[in-house]
Amino acid sequence: MDSQTLLYAFLLTAFAGLSTGIGGLLSCCTKRTSTKGLSVALGFSAGVMIYISFVEMLPASFEGFNEYFGDGSDWMGVLAFFGGILLIALIDRMLPSFENPHEIHKIEEIKDKEAALKSRRLFRMGIVTAFVIFLHNFPEGLATFVTSINDLKLGIVIAVAIAIHNIPEGIAIAIPIYHSTGNRRKAVWYSFLAGLAEPVGAVVGYLLLSQVLNGALFGITFGAVAGIMVFVSLDQLLPAAREYGEHHLSIYGMIGGMAVMAGSLLLFV
Repeated sequence: MDSQTLLYAFLLTAFAGLSTGIGGLLSCCTKRTSTKGLSVALGFSAGVMIYISFVEMLPASFEGFNEYFGDGSDWMGVLAFFGGILLIALIDRMLPSFENPHEIHKIEEIKDKEAALKSRRLFRMGIVTAFVIFLHNFPEGLATFVTSINDLKLGIVIAVAIAIHNIPEGIAIAIPIYHSTGNRRKAVWYSFLAGLAEPVGAVVGYLLLSQVLNGALFGITFGAVAGIMVFVSLDQLLPAAREYGEHHLSIYGMIGGMAVMAGSLLLFV
């Protein structure tokens, strides 16, 4: 495996993870949530994730298992797919609602909800949220990195989709820290810091797994990531738009995401 491929894979993973910092910047510089823009963006991200999961990731999982174990191993890809769904569902169930990185919040909603809290408690909540998101992003980084190593063009698509859905995570981190300290720089820094989990996950995962990267591991990764992305899209991204009252816009965004993804696969992959 050449060093250029590893470098590109790492840069894509870093881009996806550090996009939490974009959410941090938005939360500190914007007074109100752009519900229409956010609904379309989240719908677009969901469309990309759903389409790529079923058209590229799951077939790639089948191919990896069949290459390693022989024909007729598609059932392993199916197990990896539902295993990914089970994993992310369990993680979501164990996290408190406000600290769950998949629970989307409006900027003004978070301000109002925490206005009466003492600054120390508000700051603590921001730090805990950052830590939770750091742990949550670790496996995402490994998945993006491994995918990019195997197929760089597919890795680009996944990195962009993850970057979009990481932006609200940065908002959830930065808002309580900013309003407890009044320090924009600190709020944005913590949101970027949480995103570092993805490139860290990439490096640590590669060091641990570089000697065993084979069809079976790629099959597990692709199948599980496909399941995770479908769950996040259906359980969190699309329902979030209904909370904003922009349900139709999210569907239009989703269809747009699928169309763009279909076109890019036909043209570039």
